[in-house]
Amino acid sequence: MIGYVTLGTNDLPRAAAFYDELLGTLGAKRTWDSAGGIGWAARNGITLAAMKPFDGNPATVGNGVMVALAMKSKEEVDAFYAKAISLGAKDEGPAGPRGTGFYAGYFRDLDGNKLAAFFMG
Repeated sequence: MIGYVTLGTNDLPRAAAFYDELLGTLGAKRTWDSAGGIGWAARNGITLAAMKPFDGNPATVGNGVMVALAMKSKEEVDAFYAKAISLGAKDEGPAGPRGTGFYAGYFRDLDGNKLAAFFMG
């Protein structure tokens, strides 16, 4: 159902370096690159993009907004979460079980956008 997700940034080169390395661990590659944003895709073809806001105002974080990225295993959640933290992301809840059959790690990227890596099973 989801075709793409965009995350606002005020520093596109910094966001690009962060997501090139982080999403590269999932095999994601840049699918497009412009002066206003960059998109990456892998696995299911859904694109995650870092964008400067179209209206020219500063990017801000949406309270309650989060992007959850599906992983293939708990170990992949652990590795992805650890990679994000090593790249300067802020911890929002370390990788671990969250109820029955749900395993996730939460972090904020360099612009403060909240993401989760999760595995169901």
